[in-house]
Amino acid sequence: MPVPTGPRPRPRTRPLRIGIGGMAIESSQFCPHRSAYDDFRVTRGRELLDRYAWTRPDAWPAGLVEWVPLVHAVAVPGGPVERATYDRVKAELTDRTRESGPLDGLVYDIHGAMSVVGLEDAEADLTEAVRAATGPATLISAAMDLHGNVSRRFATPLDLLTAHRLAPHEDAWETRERAARKLVERLATGRGRPHRAWVQVPVLLPGEKTSTRLEPAKSLYGRLAAVEALDGVVDAALWVGYAWADEERCRAAVVVTADDPRLAVAQAGLLARAYWDARRDFVFVGPTGDADACVARAVASTARPFVISDSGDNPTAGGAGDLPYMLGRLLAHEELAGGRVTALHPGLTDPEAVAVCCDAGVGAEVTLRVGGRFSAGTGPHAEPYELTGTVTALDDPAASPAPGGPRGNPAYDGRGRSAAVTRGGVTVVLTERRTPFHTRADFGALDPLAYDLLVVKIGYLEPELHAMAADWLLALTPGGVDQDLLRLGHRKVRRPLYPFDDEGFEDPDLTPVLL
Repeated sequence: MPVPTGPRPRPRTRPLRIGIGGMAIESSQFCPHRSAYDDFRVTRGRELLDRYAWTRPDAWPAGLVEWVPLVHAVAVPGGPVERATYDRVKAELTDRTRESGPLDGLVYDIHGAMSVVGLEDAEADLTEAVRAATGPATLISAAMDLHGNVSRRFATPLDLLTAHRLAPHEDAWETRERAARKLVERLATGRGRPHRAWVQVPVLLPGEKTSTRLEPAKSLYGRLAAVEALDGVVDAALWVGYAWADEERCRAAVVVTADDPRLAVAQAGLLARAYWDARRDFVFVGPTGDADACVARAVASTARPFVISDSGDNPTAGGAGDLPYMLGRLLAHEELAGGRVTALHPGLTDPEAVAVCCDAGVGAEVTLRVGGRFSAGTGPHAEPYELTGTVTALDDPAASPAPGGPRGNPAYDGRGRSAAVTRGGVTVVLTERRTPFHTRADFGALDPLAYDLLVVKIGYLEPELHAMAADWLLALTPGGVDQDLLRLGHRKVRRPLYPFDDEGFEDPDLTPVLL
């Protein structure tokens, strides 16, 4: 058994008091949807602690830590957060932090790509308020998504910050536990605040080009554990940034946290340079095409089910989820319209259409104008689609809750009613609320494997969808999370910035700054 090294835990007369709280959402500023308070799953007390495995009485810090639940708000990604909603959560979080009494530490569970109407750098604003509420003595450890934007203003009030190392984020709960463990270790050993070497990299790429399933992201993120293992290093993190916001902070970033400041700076600089040097090597995680080309290739293929990502309207990246564009392209194909080939297209948000279907009942023929509830008027791709079809399934989770689902995943909480409507060979699932379809359980009574095509509002495929797919295409469709960043119209990002600027782009200054 290895001999423990480093400072020994200080004798304590009381457990460490560590708060838990935060606000997590990914917000596309190119999405017309607005995220309101009811879009968030807000937890407090025991319900908040139950989100995490490591807060159980028998978990690893048992007896060492008194976990203090503050408030946590998490929502399915969407458009910018309404200012009143943000102010309400911010006020409760900071009030509860102050009222909880002195805290030794705080596990700050956030995303990093929240936009708020009327604010620049929302996470920096929230973090400064949280720091003011805790006071200077509390150590704050942030757990983040690698698609966050890490500005200097945001990172400065934090003592520890780490991010996912996998995309898709199969390590999301591991990241939160790592943030908690690092914090407990610092406090229990009396090591105090480490040094943080921070640097931004002038590259902004969509998540679908930076999946860790492929190179170069696979190797870049694979380096982080080795850097963390160096003597004197506490953590190493790399953020690719969030491409569908339009603020100066939007770009990649590296933070290396260490007790040795020179080591932190050196390693952060190496990681930043490696990311910059690899910028042109990033490619889409799967084969791509426009909607019609992808539909034609899928219909002609013998692979079943053939999965197509409607990537521009992906609600888990911040899309509105109400664009009927792909539905129209499916029904424009003769084989699908005639029923000789079948397709299931889940997740088109339209509460009014769902209500009509629920009133009509299974087996009824309905004529609906579907989609465009948030997005109508933003372009021809967003206008409602007139659909006449048969109601083939209805689902009401409130009447019979769907089993399972990740802890605290808002997709499983209050997901609302849904209705399946079939025309020709195409079945579209209309949802009352913006709802991702990532797992077999999300489809309810419908069997996604029973269709020739499965056309999902998503980007890269989450693990269960990836396992379902006999073949797959990433459709480059329009929407609030359009993969073609150059046609979105960014105006506020700091230039030069790859890929907006490439030829003649001078070698950037990638010197890390100690915070």
